[in-house]
Amino acid sequence: MTESELELTFASLSEAGMKATNEDAVAVYWPDSGHILRHKGACFVLADGVSTAEAGQTASALAVKNFIQDYPQTPDSWSVNHSAQQVVATINTQLYQLSHQFQHEQKGYLCTFTALVLKSQSAYFFHAGDSRVYHWRDGLLSQLSQDHTTIISEQRQFLGRALGMDSKVELQNGSVAIKPGDRFLLSSDGIHDFIEDTRLQQFLSQEADPEYICAELKAEALANGSEDNLSAILVVVQAVPEQSLDDYSQQLVRLPFPPALSAGMKIDGWRVIREIFASSRSHLYLVEDEATGQQLILKCPSINYEDDALYIDRFIREEWIGLRIRSPHVVRVFRQQRTRHYLYYLMEYIDGETLEHWFARQPKPLKPSVAIGLVKQIAAGVGAFHRQGAVHQDLKPGNIMMDKEGTLKIVDFGSVYVAGLAEIYSPLQHEVALGTIDYSDPNYILGHNSGEQGDIYSVATIAYELFTGHLPYGEAIENCTTARDFDKLRYRSASHYNGVIPAWFDRALRRGVSLNLNERYQSLQQLLKDLQRPNPDFLHDEVKQERKTSSLLFWQLLSGFWFITLILVIWLFLLRR
Repeated sequence: MTESELELTFASLSEAGMKATNEDAVAVYWPDSGHILRHKGACFVLADGVSTAEAGQTASALAVKNFIQDYPQTPDSWSVNHSAQQVVATINTQLYQLSHQFQHEQKGYLCTFTALVLKSQSAYFFHAGDSRVYHWRDGLLSQLSQDHTTIISEQRQFLGRALGMDSKVELQNGSVAIKPGDRFLLSSDGIHDFIEDTRLQQFLSQEADPEYICAELKAEALANGSEDNLSAILVVVQAVPEQSLDDYSQQLVRLPFPPALSAGMKIDGWRVIREIFASSRSHLYLVEDEATGQQLILKCPSINYEDDALYIDRFIREEWIGLRIRSPHVVRVFRQQRTRHYLYYLMEYIDGETLEHWFARQPKPLKPSVAIGLVKQIAAGVGAFHRQGAVHQDLKPGNIMMDKEGTLKIVDFGSVYVAGLAEIYSPLQHEVALGTIDYSDPNYILGHNSGEQGDIYSVATIAYELFTGHLPYGEAIENCTTARDFDKLRYRSASHYNGVIPAWFDRALRRGVSLNLNERYQSLQQLLKDLQRPNPDFLHDEVKQERKTSSLLFWQLLSGFWFITLILVIWLFLLRR
């Protein structure tokens, strides 16, 4: 590799123009690390909120923000196309789900989307809608993107594609080789609909600062009667690397597995202190950065799967998922700042033990204040996954670490399911059942993906165990393999094991672990709310049950009285005879 780097100058603007509010959004990501610039590139993103959608402004802001945050976190071994399309798919799923959460309010989260990624000697673009990306070279201007609009008449046309419009987004994407002097313009329709291409070409041909050219484009559009929002990003290529990274990027996918490591060995500037964990699927080592002294955990794949392409893909995806999650209750994954020569990734070192080991040493049952505090921490960590459109799927005490201060952190991303990567929830296709049967939603075992409700089942099961020392369906669940087996299970009231548990609390636990998805909580927040304060519906049902029980007892007593009276009458009648 040569030391030459990609050099760019750029400017952007986004203003309301003649409108009261600005529903456009722009964002730029210029890496502060040469490693990230070489392997991920620089990003430029523009989105335009669909005017007929009530939440268009929110949608455009979320789209550019999330792309800028998530794209650089994708694994080095992923190509630009794969990385960008995976990220956009997750953004689209978020917007689509937000729209469907507000069906009754008819609140649509829709926006056009145009992204440009410049990496090494190439420019890549990704596009949906009627915002645009242009390429200028040697005085000639060409439009790279295609407008996804359908024209009915001069006065009527509609948008055919946008983020959040459907559960699956169809992106236009392409790439061009770049050279010094090239210019790229991203614009919203408030700019390009009011400036002819010949004039755009003239503006981009100027030997002027990008910021000055953007200001001229805005002034021209306004002068030509633009009443829309005005947004533009102009990028000028000053220099490109002398050697392409394409071949190198392809080699990343084929990185060799690290050999078995032992104390004192070194790998890419990390010195192994000791082995932390080893299994047939992975190895974890405590390592120290020779340059800074920072201690982290290095996770390596097992050589048992060296020829398993699906395993390698899942291992790489673990790193990406970990890089996207930001929560004090989820183990942090660190981006490698040096070139890797082996396949592995880095995580924070947690000095502590698993919740499973800690709980085994505690007197049962736990104090309610301690137990609910632990449940709240677990829920906070799971919520961080759900906000990113991800489902953990293997939540259990053995996958939750407790540090010396009592802070819980969820670990292990091997079973995490990201809805955006599959576009919509679909039946699981895994070689083995995910998770541990004691804590995993039985729907997983039966081959169905219950989404966030699956994690809710796991959280409620762990909560039940923390308060009682037992599992809600007992040990019998371990032998269940079919729907008929699960139908035979019966929930055991938590108050049976812990007499201080009130009926309303037990009702919340019961609903959380219900085998029927229609009865189970739809969101983690609902479960947590009902575990911390009585749900009036539960109290109302309890009163109704008490009345029903009292009424039944009354009729039972009355029936008993009449039965005894009848027997006495018959006995007296027989005596008189």
